[in-house]
Amino acid sequence: MHSKQTRIDAALSTAQKCFATRFNGASHMFVAGSIMRGEGTVFSDIDLVVIFPRLPQAWRESFLLDGFPIEAFVHDPETLTYFIGKDVESGTPVMVDMIASGTIIGNTTDATAMQRQARDLLADGPKPLATAQLDAMRYVLSDLADDLRAEGPADEMAAIAAQLYPRLIDFILLGQQQWTGKGKWAARLLRRFDAQLAAVAAEAFKDAVHGNRAKLVALTDQQLARHGGRLFDRYHAKAPRDARISPDRDLLQ
Repeated sequence: MHSKQTRIDAALSTAQKCFATRFNGASHMFVAGSIMRGEGTVFSDIDLVVIFPRLPQAWRESFLLDGFPIEAFVHDPETLTYFIGKDVESGTPVMVDMIASGTIIGNTTDATAMQRQARDLLADGPKPLATAQLDAMRYVLSDLADDLRAEGPADEMAAIAAQLYPRLIDFILLGQQQWTGKGKWAARLLRRFDAQLAAVAAEAFKDAVHGNRAKLVALTDQQLARHGGRLFDRYHAKAPRDARISPDRDLLQ
């Protein structure tokens, strides 16, 4: 416990140094990540959401300081609102979670209000999937599951399983109005939502990578059945109206 707290304190001290020097002029900042939760490893980084009153544009940067790898997401209120909207729309509230769980440095009045809004947003959960979104997910999962039913080289089958697994987690979580995540966060959120189902999914994926694909296919079929079953016949998706380029244009330019 002492060593964890020492690392948390050191990370916070480094973040304060960043705020005072590298991000001089910022209003406030949220310090997040696994280190701040006491779960970090030697490879873990410090996540910073830095808020300036006004910027020409937002940016993201990574750097090293005091032995810590740091990822900074630098915004003003308008750019932050834009990217939060994108995260919420996709069902993966990465920025929202960092703000909701982060340690505040700087203007505590504005930061506390922002943090309260982020926590309320997380508590509300994502909107129900629109029919088009749900159908698109069903179609992709159906197609990947059919690929796994077939016979093929082991490396290709493992690659298909690796494509299916994160999409299946998204489908499970978003299909039940739960937030999902990217990479390892998706698996963590599934464990938080349903530990038993997460264990079943993880075992099925592990088996599929090693050649036994039956469990992963069965689990996919089971989850598809909750939302209307497999979808291929009569699936239809329209491209955006502006998805066109004049044939006179050189595509290599």
